[in-house]
Amino acid sequence: MSVAAPLAIVNARLVLPGESEPVPGALRCVDGHICAVGPDVAAQPGDATHDAGGKLVTPGLVDFGAFAVDKPAFHFGGIVRAALMPDNAMLDVPARVRFAASSGKPDFWVHPLAAATQGLEGERLAEFGLMKDAGARAVATGRRWIADSGIMLRVLQYAAMLDLVVCTHAEDAGLTAGAVATAGEMATRLGLPAAPAEAEALAIARDIALAETAGARLHIRQVTTAAGLDMVRAAKVRGLPVTAGITPAHFMLSDIAVADFRTFMLLSPPLRAEADRKAVIAAIADGTIDVIASGHDPRGPEDKRLPFADAEPGMAGAETLLPLTLNLVRDGVIPIARGFELLAGNPARLLGVNAGQLATGTEADIAVIDPDKPWIVDSTQMAASAGNTPFDRQPVQGRALALFKGGAQVA
Repeated sequence: MSVAAPLAIVNARLVLPGESEPVPGALRCVDGHICAVGPDVAAQPGDATHDAGGKLVTPGLVDFGAFAVDKPAFHFGGIVRAALMPDNAMLDVPARVRFAASSGKPDFWVHPLAAATQGLEGERLAEFGLMKDAGARAVATGRRWIADSGIMLRVLQYAAMLDLVVCTHAEDAGLTAGAVATAGEMATRLGLPAAPAEAEALAIARDIALAETAGARLHIRQVTTAAGLDMVRAAKVRGLPVTAGITPAHFMLSDIAVADFRTFMLLSPPLRAEADRKAVIAAIADGTIDVIASGHDPRGPEDKRLPFADAEPGMAGAETLLPLTLNLVRDGVIPIARGFELLAGNPARLLGVNAGQLATGTEADIAVIDPDKPWIVDSTQMAASAGNTPFDRQPVQGRALALFKGGAQVA
């Protein structure tokens, strides 16, 4: 994108790395990068000036694991970069990866995740070395788990040679085939096809063992059960390069939410028991979970206005990612700086991009946020291409007031 004029954002409460609380101050951007940030920074002659009005100034959010490029929804949510999962665009050849990497520019950066296997079928490795050259920033198994351990080991070995993170879906497909809910009282009462929660822990155990054998970096896109989180926690204690993600749905909702067969609550992985939901919150607090992502997957009525067992999983999550994560801050689970590590800093590190924090030399991807601004989620008014949110009509707090990509205002 063209380089923006020098910019100063003043009268800000800066969310800085290493600081648990916001720091009053300002920042300056030159040639698309932050050149100064802190309490002693001031605008210089010739700078374009943006007065933050005492609101939070944070890194622009980096969404790790979206399924669609939905720029209006991302900008509404304060997101300037997204890691695109390989499923919908079938990112298993370099040409598609190259197209996806350019699809949001100049005001939104898409970082494609290369499909681990051809057609995501789990049988033959895709050429993700060539896809890395085309712009892929990581490798992913998509919504599927690779059942063949030999194939998965080769994926991890190949990715380790290329220094790419492997992003996996953690559900043993031998147990979850056809399931739309987690086995338990709620699924039994509703008569829904269900799989045991242990399907997640089994998949995680296998993938961690193979990643250790291959010397690969492993990111488990969603870890939603207490047993699965314990395995990730133990792997981190042993020093393994294993990271874990979650979406707001799995720390806000339990399987009780599916009681009325509302298909907006049909997710992958499915909603879990209340004890698992509480375990997720504890894992966010203790650092076991590294990333909070939107899981953005807008689905129209042709996919959602069906019987629960026949509908497609997914939610439109980009617009609610920020306010729902800020709930954790308001509830005292995490400090504000930790919130933006989960939303921006850690995802940027996984992708290997020079963004995700307010620091000298990083790209000037910046959000001005009012963390207290109230609004009501309305599926009929969302900027996303479809409004399939499980949080419809719910009051929330927190909105991006302004958004800058490379020092140029984009929202």
